Amino acid sequence: MRNVASARQGFAVLEEGSAVQTAVMILDPGEESGPYANEHPASEQVLLVVDGSLEAEVDGERFAMGPGDSVVVPKNAPHRFVNTSEKRTLTFNVYAPKAY
Repeated sequence: MRNVASARQGFAVLEEGSAVQTAVMILDPGEESGPYANEHPASEQVLLVVDGSLEAEVDGERFAMGPGDSVVVPKNAPHRFVNTSEKRTLTFNVYAPKAY
């Protein structure tokens, strides 16, 4: 068992099962998850904003996300998350099958 709040910075895998894994991502103000691309083409991703806010771009759609909001990133969908706020943003992520 791992606690999401124990994450301090960046991206970290929390736990792994045989076909699924969980991770946390912390983005500082102005930071982004990476280029608008697909870093895990064989896996779906569920991203939940735990604290803070993001601008999401998933498969051509842009939208704002805040605490409690979630999105499913389909396989092969280009995506990026950008912290446009003035405080750190913490997300909890699930990848199925495992991506990292």
